Amino acid sequence: MEAKAQARFVRVTPQKARRVVDTIRGKGASETITQLQFAPQAAAEPVRKLVASAIANARVKADQASERFDEGDLVIAEAFVDEGPSLKRFRPRAQGRASRILKRTSHITVIVADQNRHNEGGR
Repeated sequence: MEAKAQARFVRVTPQKARRVVDTIRGKGASETITQLQFAPQAAAEPVRKLVASAIANARVKADQASERFDEGDLVIAEAFVDEGPSLKRFRPRAQGRASRILKRTSHITVIVADQNRHNEGGR
């Protein structure tokens, strides 16, 4: 069983979000939620919510297909961060000038899969 969750237009820079996402890739989903709960990075909170959403999506898919569901078997099969649109803002500078500030956004995607199926696909 494979389930996906996406968070779009998250107000965190893609570079900072990738630092968090790189630490969870390939780990158990339950263990990941605990790890992200205590992570100091600001991007950890939206990623934790996203992993929880992916687990819930997997539970719903398993119920619809009448399959057995065990949260402990789920693994983060894929996790990646894409760049979203940047909000353009201006900041006053010396001598009446203005400089541009880019407030970057991210699109974060997490895919969870059964541990058995994840291992079979990686041969």
